[in-house]
Amino acid sequence: MTDRPVGPSTYFRPEHSAGLDARTRELIARRDHAMGGAYRLFYRQPVEFVRGAGTKLYSADGEEFLDAYNNVPSVGHAHPRVVAAIAAQAALLNTHTRYLHPAVIEYSERLLATMPAGIGHVMLTCTGSEANDLALRIARDATGSTGAIVTSYAYHGVTIATANLSPSLIGADAVEPWVRVVPSPVVDPAAFVDGVRAAIASLDAAGLGLAALFVDTVFSSDGVQASGTFLGPVAELVRAAGGLLVADEVQAGFGRMGHGMWGFERHGIVPDAVTFGKPAGNGMPIAGFAARDAVIDGFGAHQRYFNTFGGTPVSVAAAQAVLDVIEGEGLIANAAAVGDRLSAAVRGLDAPEIGDVRGVGLYYGIDIVDSSGGPDEPLALAVVNGMRDRRVLIAASGPHNHTLKVRPPLPFDDADADRFVAALADTLEATRN
Repeated sequence: MTDRPVGPSTYFRPEHSAGLDARTRELIARRDHAMGGAYRLFYRQPVEFVRGAGTKLYSADGEEFLDAYNNVPSVGHAHPRVVAAIAAQAALLNTHTRYLHPAVIEYSERLLATMPAGIGHVMLTCTGSEANDLALRIARDATGSTGAIVTSYAYHGVTIATANLSPSLIGADAVEPWVRVVPSPVVDPAAFVDGVRAAIASLDAAGLGLAALFVDTVFSSDGVQASGTFLGPVAELVRAAGGLLVADEVQAGFGRMGHGMWGFERHGIVPDAVTFGKPAGNGMPIAGFAARDAVIDGFGAHQRYFNTFGGTPVSVAAAQAVLDVIEGEGLIANAAAVGDRLSAAVRGLDAPEIGDVRGVGLYYGIDIVDSSGGPDEPLALAVVNGMRDRRVLIAASGPHNHTLKVRPPLPFDDADADRFVAALADTLEATRN
């Protein structure tokens, strides 16, 4: 296990308590006592939120914050259509999927219609972690192999299995022997392809074989990479080795890239399987795994799957409403248009601290660099906290924690983009003084 804490270091630490008000210090102390040290709080000055609306969050003391980070409420905080759907269904019925209910069937059909024709079945879970855990289980069943490949700073979940697919969570040196970690394509796409080739050979040499390569199609924790042709040759390598290419769409999916519904479309590939999560229900627990018919049919022929809360009528009602809102409010086109405006404005800032800006739609990674052009984690953290002080919420990502992660709710508009860029410019200026 690595001695350095893994994951973004924008977290609150005990030494930050001194300047906080009495109520905040009390809540933090109670939280630590009741919930333990594994939980983290964002920002040196944590925020207590009491409500949200659209792209805004409101603190206990009435301050309005612009949410440029949270992709859980993908169609906006407390969207009226989603809220109404949840309330109406909760007043009627909420139970598991062992009873017939047309809504869960209709949602599954509708979701599959957004995917390539080869993806024919979907299985519903509560979380993205469960979806990726199920993907690994089914990939092992389909291939007869046990090995998995992930990128060097990937995040795919918090179960025992998916934590081992998440070097950003536990550290690359802590993954189990059935996992191979390869360079991400953020810095060098060719090294990613070569790494996958070498990892397949290593798994074969160990007698494990390749069950699946898992890729977050926006490579969020690796520092964000939304474009490129590198996944095509990697898919060929994986399939030649008998494995499955699993596209993890928990962060990239549901129109966030402004280029179709799914991140893999941007890369010009058709994966063997797709997992999705957080944005599906706008905060309600619904996620899932979809794959080619043969993959799931083979698994279902001799194994049983059941998830008590995966696909309940209330969660499905929320998920159906999310699709209605994405389509009815033109949120994919909005992500493309506002994202273009946002990225152009960020790139146009006279700010030597900004290095590469990667992303598309409403998902960006903005590198913060020092005078030599190298990663500057302390400055990135100062920017994250400075933006929080200006009531704009972002976080840091990447192996050096120097990449600002920007992924607002999909209704983010031009005024929100202008507010974000103004706050970023002001924050960077303040760091120079």
